[in-house]
Amino acid sequence: MSITLIIIIITAVISISSFNNQKINNDLIFYPPAITKHHQWYRFITCGFIHADWMHLAFNMLSLYMFGEAVELNFKYIFLSDGNTFYLLLYFTALVISLLPTYFKHKNDVYYRSLGASGAVSAIVFAGIFLFPTAKIGIFIIPPIIPGFIFAPIYLFASWQLAKKGEDNINHSAHIWGSIYGVIFLIITSFLFSNFNVIDNFNHAIAQWFYSL
Repeated sequence: MSITLIIIIITAVISISSFNNQKINNDLIFYPPAITKHHQWYRFITCGFIHADWMHLAFNMLSLYMFGEAVELNFKYIFLSDGNTFYLLLYFTALVISLLPTYFKHKNDVYYRSLGASGAVSAIVFAGIFLFPTAKIGIFIIPPIIPGFIFAPIYLFASWQLAKKGEDNINHSAHIWGSIYGVIFLIITSFLFSNFNVIDNFNHAIAQWFYSL
Protein backbone atom coordinates (compact mmCIF):
# COMPACT_ATOMS: atom_id res chain seq x y z
CA MET A 1 0.00 0.00 0.00
CA SER A 2 1.37 3.41 -0.95
CA ILE A 3 2.08 6.17 1.57
CA THR A 4 -0.40 8.35 -0.30
CA LEU A 5 -3.19 5.84 0.23
CA ILE A 6 -2.29 5.41 3.90
CA ILE A 7 -2.48 9.19 4.44
CA ILE A 8 -5.84 9.29 2.65
CA ILE A 9 -7.28 6.47 4.76
CA ILE A 10 -6.08 7.95 8.07
CA THR A 11 -7.32 11.41 7.11
CA ALA A 12 -10.70 10.08 6.01
CA VAL A 13 -11.21 8.08 9.22
CA ILE A 14 -10.32 11.02 11.49
CA SER A 15 -12.26 13.54 9.41
CA ILE A 16 -15.41 11.44 9.30
CA SER A 17 -15.13 10.84 13.04
CA SER A 18 -14.91 14.60 13.61
CA PHE A 19 -18.00 15.48 11.56
CA ASN A 20 -20.33 14.74 14.47
CA ASN A 21 -17.84 15.04 17.31
CA GLN A 22 -17.14 18.62 18.33
CA LYS A 23 -14.50 17.56 20.86
CA ILE A 24 -12.32 15.93 18.20
CA ASN A 25 -12.77 19.00 16.03
CA ASN A 26 -11.87 21.42 18.83
CA ASP A 27 -8.85 19.36 19.91
CA LEU A 28 -7.32 19.14 16.42
CA ILE A 29 -8.36 22.32 14.61
CA PHE A 30 -5.89 25.10 13.78
CA TYR A 31 -6.70 27.73 16.42
CA PRO A 32 -3.93 30.37 16.55
CA PRO A 33 -4.61 31.67 20.10
CA ALA A 34 -4.19 28.13 21.46
CA ILE A 35 -0.74 28.06 19.86
CA THR A 36 0.18 31.56 21.00
CA LYS A 37 -1.01 31.22 24.60
CA HIS A 38 -0.77 27.48 25.28
CA HIS A 39 2.01 26.47 22.84
CA GLN A 40 -0.14 23.80 21.19
CA TRP A 41 2.13 23.61 18.17
CA TYR A 42 0.76 20.21 17.19
CA ARG A 43 -2.28 22.00 15.75
CA PHE A 44 -0.21 22.91 12.66
CA ILE A 45 -0.23 19.17 11.86
CA THR A 46 -3.46 17.84 13.35
CA CYS A 47 -5.66 20.34 11.52
CA GLY A 48 -4.68 18.56 8.29
CA PHE A 49 -6.52 15.43 9.43
CA ILE A 50 -9.94 17.05 9.84
CA HIS A 51 -12.21 18.63 7.24
CA ALA A 52 -15.32 20.79 7.25
CA ASP A 53 -17.60 18.36 5.42
CA TRP A 54 -17.76 15.50 2.92
CA MET A 55 -17.15 17.78 -0.08
CA HIS A 56 -14.08 19.37 1.52
CA LEU A 57 -12.69 15.95 2.40
CA ALA A 58 -13.45 14.42 -0.99
CA PHE A 59 -11.91 17.29 -2.97
CA ASN A 60 -8.66 17.26 -0.99
CA MET A 61 -8.27 13.48 -0.91
CA LEU A 62 -9.14 13.08 -4.60
CA SER A 63 -6.53 15.73 -5.48
CA LEU A 64 -3.99 14.01 -3.24
CA TYR A 65 -4.69 10.63 -4.80
CA MET A 66 -4.49 11.92 -8.38
CA PHE A 67 -1.10 13.60 -7.87
CA GLY A 68 0.32 11.88 -4.81
CA GLU A 69 0.78 8.45 -6.32
CA ALA A 70 2.85 9.84 -9.21
CA VAL A 71 4.88 12.18 -6.98
CA GLU A 72 5.56 9.40 -4.47
CA LEU A 73 6.75 7.06 -7.23
CA ASN A 74 9.02 9.72 -8.74
CA PHE A 75 10.47 10.61 -5.35
CA LYS A 76 11.66 7.00 -5.19
CA TYR A 77 13.33 7.50 -8.57
CA ILE A 78 14.87 10.84 -7.59
CA PHE A 79 15.88 10.07 -3.99
CA LEU A 80 16.19 6.28 -4.30
CA SER A 81 15.87 4.57 -0.90
CA ASP A 82 15.10 7.90 0.77
CA GLY A 83 12.15 8.61 -1.51
CA ASN A 84 9.47 7.75 1.06
CA THR A 85 11.22 9.85 3.71
CA PHE A 86 11.33 12.93 1.49
CA TYR A 87 7.72 12.42 0.41
CA LEU A 88 6.53 12.34 4.02
CA LEU A 89 8.78 15.27 4.84
CA LEU A 90 7.23 17.31 2.04
CA TYR A 91 3.68 16.53 3.11
CA PHE A 92 4.05 17.26 6.81
CA THR A 93 6.35 20.27 6.56
CA ALA A 94 3.95 21.73 3.98
CA LEU A 95 1.15 21.53 6.57
CA VAL A 96 3.24 23.77 8.82
CA ILE A 97 4.79 26.12 6.26
CA SER A 98 1.51 26.80 4.47
CA LEU A 99 -0.09 27.94 7.73
CA LEU A 100 2.69 30.18 9.04
CA PRO A 101 1.42 33.35 7.29
CA THR A 102 -2.07 32.58 8.62
CA TYR A 103 -0.71 32.08 12.11
CA PHE A 104 1.15 35.39 12.21
CA LYS A 105 -1.90 37.20 10.85
CA HIS A 106 -4.37 35.65 13.30
CA LYS A 107 -2.23 34.58 16.26
CA ASN A 108 -4.41 36.52 18.71
CA ASP A 109 -7.70 36.28 16.81
CA VAL A 110 -10.09 34.29 19.00
CA TYR A 111 -12.62 34.08 16.17
CA TYR A 112 -10.30 32.44 13.64
CA ARG A 113 -10.14 28.70 12.97
CA SER A 114 -8.86 26.70 10.05
CA LEU A 115 -8.90 23.03 9.10
CA GLY A 116 -8.07 20.75 6.21
CA ALA A 117 -5.07 19.37 4.36
CA SER A 118 -5.22 21.92 1.53
CA GLY A 119 -1.74 23.35 2.16
CA ALA A 120 -0.06 19.94 2.06
CA VAL A 121 -2.17 18.76 -0.88
CA SER A 122 -1.28 21.93 -2.80
CA ALA A 123 2.41 21.22 -2.16
CA ILE A 124 2.05 17.70 -3.57
CA VAL A 125 0.06 18.95 -6.57
CA PHE A 126 2.60 21.63 -7.48
CA ALA A 127 5.53 19.26 -6.96
CA GLY A 128 3.73 17.00 -9.44
CA ILE A 129 3.22 19.87 -11.87
CA PHE A 130 6.90 20.77 -11.66
CA LEU A 131 7.86 17.16 -12.39
CA PHE A 132 5.30 16.82 -15.21
CA PRO A 133 4.70 20.40 -16.42
CA THR A 134 2.97 19.45 -19.67
CA ALA A 135 0.54 16.96 -18.12
CA LYS A 136 -2.99 18.23 -18.69
CA ILE A 137 -5.01 19.36 -15.69
CA GLY A 138 -8.67 20.15 -15.18
CA ILE A 139 -10.62 21.51 -12.24
CA PHE A 140 -14.28 21.08 -11.28
CA ILE A 141 -16.27 20.92 -14.55
CA ILE A 142 -13.26 21.81 -16.73
CA PRO A 143 -11.82 18.66 -18.37
CA PRO A 144 -8.05 18.03 -18.26
CA ILE A 145 -7.04 20.18 -21.23
CA ILE A 146 -4.70 22.77 -19.69
CA PRO A 147 -0.98 21.94 -19.36
CA GLY A 148 0.18 22.11 -15.77
CA PHE A 149 2.71 24.90 -16.33
CA ILE A 150 -0.12 27.10 -17.66
CA PHE A 151 -2.64 26.02 -15.03
CA ALA A 152 -0.24 26.72 -12.12
CA PRO A 153 0.10 30.53 -12.49
CA ILE A 154 -3.62 30.86 -13.23
CA TYR A 155 -4.43 28.94 -10.05
CA LEU A 156 -2.03 31.04 -7.96
CA PHE A 157 -3.39 34.30 -9.35
CA ALA A 158 -6.99 33.23 -8.73
CA SER A 159 -6.13 32.14 -5.18
CA TRP A 160 -4.39 35.47 -4.55
CA GLN A 161 -7.44 37.40 -5.76
CA LEU A 162 -9.79 35.30 -3.62
CA ALA A 163 -7.51 35.71 -0.60
CA LYS A 164 -7.61 39.50 -1.03
CA LYS A 165 -11.39 39.53 -1.16
CA GLY A 166 -11.76 37.20 1.82
CA GLU A 167 -15.44 36.66 1.07
CA ASP A 168 -15.50 32.92 1.72
CA ASN A 169 -14.35 30.64 4.51
CA ILE A 170 -11.51 29.08 2.52
CA ASN A 171 -7.91 29.64 3.57
CA HIS A 172 -6.55 30.59 0.14
CA SER A 173 -3.30 31.70 1.75
CA ALA A 174 -2.55 28.07 2.66
CA HIS A 175 -3.16 27.06 -0.96
CA ILE A 176 -0.74 29.69 -2.24
CA TRP A 177 2.08 29.08 0.23
CA GLY A 178 1.66 25.31 0.08
CA SER A 179 1.93 25.40 -3.72
CA ILE A 180 5.05 27.57 -3.70
CA TYR A 181 6.64 25.50 -0.95
CA GLY A 182 6.08 22.26 -2.87
CA VAL A 183 8.17 23.53 -5.79
CA ILE A 184 10.89 25.06 -3.58
CA PHE A 185 11.16 21.88 -1.50
CA LEU A 186 11.58 19.75 -4.62
CA ILE A 187 14.24 22.02 -6.15
CA ILE A 188 16.33 22.30 -2.97
CA THR A 189 16.15 18.66 -1.87
CA SER A 190 16.86 17.28 -5.33
CA PHE A 191 19.86 19.60 -5.65
CA LEU A 192 21.26 18.59 -2.26
CA PHE A 193 20.35 14.91 -2.09
CA SER A 194 20.14 13.54 -5.64
CA ASN A 195 21.69 13.69 -9.06
CA PHE A 196 18.39 14.46 -10.76
CA ASN A 197 18.12 18.02 -12.06
CA VAL A 198 14.43 18.93 -11.71
CA ILE A 199 14.90 22.37 -13.27
CA ASP A 200 16.45 20.92 -16.43
CA ASN A 201 13.67 18.32 -16.51
CA PHE A 202 11.06 21.09 -16.23
CA ASN A 203 12.64 23.24 -18.95
CA HIS A 204 13.16 20.29 -21.31
CA ALA A 205 9.53 19.16 -20.97
CA ILE A 206 8.20 22.64 -21.76
CA ALA A 207 10.61 23.06 -24.69
CA GLN A 208 9.45 19.74 -26.12
CA TRP A 209 5.82 20.80 -25.69
CA PHE A 210 6.34 24.05 -27.65
CA TYR A 211 8.37 22.19 -30.29
CA SER A 212 5.47 19.76 -30.84
CA LEU A 213 2.94 22.56 -31.48
